[in-house]
Amino acid sequence: MQENPPEVLVSEVGPRDGLQSVKAVMPTADKFRWIAALYAAGVREIEVASFVPAKLLPQMADAAAVVRHALTLPGLTVMALVPNVRGAQAALEAGVHKITIPVSASEAHSLANVRKTREQMVEEVRAIVALRNEIAPQVKVEAGLSTAFGCTLQGQVAEDDVVWLAGQVIAAGADESGLSDTTGMANPAQVRRLFQRVRAEIGERTGAAHMHNTRGLGLANCLAAYDVGVRTFDSSLGGLGGCPYAPGASGNVVTEDLVFMFEAMGVCTGVDIDKLLAAREPLRAGLPGEPVYGMLPEAGLPKGWSVA
Repeated sequence: MQENPPEVLVSEVGPRDGLQSVKAVMPTADKFRWIAALYAAGVREIEVASFVPAKLLPQMADAAAVVRHALTLPGLTVMALVPNVRGAQAALEAGVHKITIPVSASEAHSLANVRKTREQMVEEVRAIVALRNEIAPQVKVEAGLSTAFGCTLQGQVAEDDVVWLAGQVIAAGADESGLSDTTGMANPAQVRRLFQRVRAEIGERTGAAHMHNTRGLGLANCLAAYDVGVRTFDSSLGGLGGCPYAPGASGNVVTEDLVFMFEAMGVCTGVDIDKLLAAREPLRAGLPGEPVYGMLPEAGLPKGWSVA
């Protein structure tokens, strides 16, 4: 493990975003081993589950058990996705440290994903924050703005809509609001511009960059976000992930490649690359035959590699 304090936070979303996007259901014991391996590599924030009805996402039926296991790992921020107050209640009762709420900038995606308009989701955020304040005020609430850079259902998403929505969810009580390229339509110039506009609207409550690599621009978009002050980045080991309600959306930025990019630049992540690569083994064991991705795992570390 490195001694320098991390300059960026790599937030692993594979156990939620990755697993909900594949047909197979990873056994609970394998989830435990995978999360433990990520933790051993130095990952200190993991989105471990989503609290949704098991009939909709059987991959997440063991969410409470997975949270309980993750809570045994000291210093780990245990995060879960919740689409509504009912999910938030279950997540808070399970003991999560942070909940993230998907709020679509695209009206079409909002209706497809959570069957609510954007305005209704703002009210859902307000209700979840009120519940949090009542029973677990220490828990952080993030409203992640999905389809912020474009939508496979409606096409372009107006930047003004994204900026407006960021202001709305913060006014509703969310602690932070990040931007998600759910459909992999973003480009670096757009990422810089939109994060700067959102920061001008909500300041330091601007949250994570959640990028997808659908068109090969995931890392470039993360670097663009870094250039304008973003310091938290969602990624998924092996590039697993995508939204089941956004046709054509494919995998998240590969955690291994993201960590390598930053460490090669001399930007400390606090993550041990060798141990991170080893964390692919419990992932493969839990999802036999499922494709996993990554340029670094394919090519290996450069000859003579050392952290910059």
